[in-house]
Amino acid sequence: MVHHELDGLDKKILKLLVDDARKPFLEVARECNVSGAAIHQRVQKLINAGIIKGSELVIDNTKIGYETCAYMGLYLQNPGQFPTVTEALLKIPEVVECHYTTGQYDLFIKIYAKNNQHLLHVIHNKLQPLGLARTETLISFKEGFKRHLPIDDMNE
Repeated sequence: MVHHELDGLDKKILKLLVDDARKPFLEVARECNVSGAAIHQRVQKLINAGIIKGSELVIDNTKIGYETCAYMGLYLQNPGQFPTVTEALLKIPEVVECHYTTGQYDLFIKIYAKNNQHLLHVIHNKLQPLGLARTETLISFKEGFKRHLPIDDMNE
């Protein structure tokens, strides 16, 4: 995996955009004491290098009716299932993350459901038909915090 060295300007741009991805480039340029064109060029360089993968709109899931957040460890029946199970999980809208892991689980997923009954429906009607060996579910009562990596400490 290629790692890119970031200079001070790259770090400052990333920090400003991580804090507010909707911040106009001209405002970023003013805070960095460079031209707007320089910010556009640097951001494009960071995109081309794969450092910036896009920006996202964050939605409060509870406000749109998804009150249950659960994490689930999946045990596959055999290692050959990874591609087909991952592809099937992509088709389940309630599954928002999927990670290949070490340790006891083969895959670890994050699910949002409207409530516990909806979660049970997803597990029984959408996940169990995938032919998993078994699952283990953890329900999150509340997100304590979520954050990005600190940009200031990068490459140190």
